[in-house]
Amino acid sequence: MNEELSKLIIDNENLIYRITHFFNNYSNKEDLFQVGCIGLIKAYNNYRDDYNTKFTTYAYPYILGEIKKYIREDKGIKVSRDITKLNLKIERAYLVLSQKIMREPSIKEVSEYLGIDEYYISEALCANNALQSLDEPIINNGKELTLYDTVSKVESMDIDTLIALKRELSLLNSKDYQIISEHYLQDKTQSEIAESLGINQVQVSRREQKILKKLKDKLVA
Repeated sequence: MNEELSKLIIDNENLIYRITHFFNNYSNKEDLFQVGCIGLIKAYNNYRDDYNTKFTTYAYPYILGEIKKYIREDKGIKVSRDITKLNLKIERAYLVLSQKIMREPSIKEVSEYLGIDEYYISEALCANNALQSLDEPIINNGKELTLYDTVSKVESMDIDTLIALKRELSLLNSKDYQIISEHYLQDKTQSEIAESLGINQVQVSRREQKILKKLKDKLVA
């Protein structure tokens, strides 16, 4: 490895370790760190000085994406049974609380209902890959737009804010999540989604825009 890349990794190793700590249920953190370095180098190779964002903000989804890809492909790394059980409890809590308070509950409300610290609720959701990646497309109105494209316009975006964004994605109500999931993960058209929801295509398009605005508002609140 040349001197320039070595310095790059040294300067950003804290960022990589912070992301690897998000996956506390995976035993070999050093492997995750090495994979994170690959993501960091990919970000470095694609980054341009005229981008309206800090390099660390730009590099975050690259590092996280490489680690999540590695975890998916490496059959030797698995989510523990405890985390799996906790996710089942969380799912049930969401159902019960949604019916009780007539809206999607927050992580804090789920935490209080289960008597489990918010940190472990968030960790379980992340370890289960329940959160969308920032570089997945969320809107396509003439041109592809990603969540990363959106948050990169927010000045001085730090890693904690990016993590908060990913957590907000996990709190989308069922219909909003259905629109995003079916349109961009299942390649369904807006018309097909509209039919399944009993609304029209224009309403689906407008709802997509509102989802993105809601996420941005959460970041700048």
